[in-house]
Amino acid sequence: MSFTISSSEFSHNSAIPALYTCDGLDISPPLEWTAVPAGTMSLALIIADPDAPDPAAPQRTWVHWILYNIDAGIAGLTEDIGPQELPTGTLEGLNDWGVTGYGGPCPPIGRHRYFHKLYALDLILPDLHQPTQQQLLQAMAGHILAQTEIIGLYQRT
Repeated sequence: MSFTISSSEFSHNSAIPALYTCDGLDISPPLEWTAVPAGTMSLALIIADPDAPDPAAPQRTWVHWILYNIDAGIAGLTEDIGPQELPTGTLEGLNDWGVTGYGGPCPPIGRHRYFHKLYALDLILPDLHQPTQQQLLQAMAGHILAQTEIIGLYQRT
């Protein structure tokens, strides 16, 4: 069995329900994972949109949520999980709105892809004090045992 991430609310390369976007309640979707590799000390999650602002002419990757030091023994995150409900020890990074926490899909034009990437790490990272995606990726370099992803799609009507 291989390391996988999934959601009970959308499948790989399918539409993310509006509930989890700026057109709905803008809450985080439930996420589950299986077969965390042996030796994993912590997990990191980055949700990002590489199609910003326009999938026909992308200019940047927009980061929606960063979590790290997720306990390797848990099997997922519940829907609408807030900072107080995160697993003990989990820390948050800054999204591209400049705050911590989940910010759902809200594409200005076109159908965007939202990569939910989960990393299995061979260490527990120090407190990086709300890192950006780049800072977290630098801190994880050389410590990634495995990674998996699920891609959700969203286009505003």
